Amino acid sequence: MALWGVFASAFAAATILPLASEVPLALLVRRDGELFWPVTVATLGNFLGACTTYALARAAASRVQAHAEQRPSGRALAWFQRYGAPSLLLSWVPLAGDGLVVLAGAARIPFATFSTWTIIGKGARYAAIGWLALRV
Repeated sequence: MALWGVFASAFAAATILPLASEVPLALLVRRDGELFWPVTVATLGNFLGACTTYALARAAASRVQAHAEQRPSGRALAWFQRYGAPSLLLSWVPLAGDGLVVLAGAARIPFATFSTWTIIGKGARYAAIGWLALRV
């Protein structure tokens, strides 16, 4: 049951809701002394939450493009296009990460590319949090 709580908090934290998923993960890792499943579940929940944001942004960008002659523009989108998909390694950063996910959807980054960079970034973050929870 505790894994479902970690999943739910990680999913919600990947949306625009100002929630933190680190505490439930760290508490579960400390309590059970196990790293693999809590980190995997938190990563999956956070990734699926990011997928929701990505899909909404991609759909919104498609609608805007249908009513405009050009792709959406702006400084943030230009920045994302300059640094590209590897910037999704930072998709875990509070607030800024949500913006990166939105930009990835708006820029129509292929889903496989989005998934690869996002899972690596989020997984590394949760692995570090879990490892610290075991050591502290």
